[in-house]
Amino acid sequence: MHTRFALYLQDKHNIPYEMEIVKYAEDRGFSEIWQADTRLARDCIVMMSAFLAQTKRLRFGSGVLPIWTRNPAVIAATWSTMWELGGKYQDRSRVMLGLGAWWEPIASRVGVKREKPLQAMRENIESIRQLFSMQEVSYHGQFVNLDRVQLDVAYGDRSVRDIPIYIGATGEKMLEMAGEIADGVVLNYVVSVDYIRHAISLVQKGAEKAGRSMQEIDLPELLVCSLSDKDPNAAMAEAKKLVAYYLATEPHIMKASGVSDELLEKVQSILGWPATEADYIRASKEIPEDVVRKLMAVGTTQECRTKVKEYIDAGVTCPILFPMMPDIRPVVDAFAEGC
Repeated sequence: MHTRFALYLQDKHNIPYEMEIVKYAEDRGFSEIWQADTRLARDCIVMMSAFLAQTKRLRFGSGVLPIWTRNPAVIAATWSTMWELGGKYQDRSRVMLGLGAWWEPIASRVGVKREKPLQAMRENIESIRQLFSMQEVSYHGQFVNLDRVQLDVAYGDRSVRDIPIYIGATGEKMLEMAGEIADGVVLNYVVSVDYIRHAISLVQKGAEKAGRSMQEIDLPELLVCSLSDKDPNAAMAEAKKLVAYYLATEPHIMKASGVSDELLEKVQSILGWPATEADYIRASKEIPEDVVRKLMAVGTTQECRTKVKEYIDAGVTCPILFPMMPDIRPVVDAFAEGC
């Protein structure tokens, strides 16, 4: 079976350019785009809607929407609207809903208490899935309370919203629960191939607990791709800056991939949050190349293709490539024919 390839868009490139790239990726045979909503940068809903209006075939997912920022009924209504906007391609919804539990320090700084994220995620997914059925829903949980609520589509298409729900999971318990209740798992980036194998084994554990087959669960993974045939050294420099960012802000991910405590402490002593570009450059000089190559695809086209294949062989169903260089087209071209 042909491997799907996707792009992950955050805020590194300007919006008019990203609009062009989305259409270029569609023309070159990519299957989907995942739009970030991880920081107070670009809103995934605005971007997904704009992309849907400009394309005919590509599917779009949120990578990932924090559950604490919107009521589940509002999330369901929003994705129902995008479902109408995008229509279907080959009888499949062109929108996907990726949900995440957000992260620190941003959550606490905006007044969000991330209490019992596993329970909160379960309640959000269960209630949103019920709302997608277009039936009246009453749901009473610790975090979600709905009293006779339904998607109020009075004049439009009242068909069941066949929108797949994904969990953006990193921790072991969340990965296991994703295998139990989600349609798919958006596996995290800046992680090793060994981490991915372990993560998928946890998803399988949850699936088996629920009596599900792994064939029912999609396993896309965000995967950094810093590619340049003209200047591989510049590609490595960009990749190092992203590793520095993750060492400073999400050390649990780095530890899961075997990064040493010594390197974590060294980088964290340089970077705070938010950090400046100069801080990232200074911290990146402390990061060895072998650490970077362990965590992402970096270098020439061939080097990147070889690395991405390692993740596919580990069980990833769709690499969601996060381009780090100013020009995204070489990444699209490198993977348009598969790897």
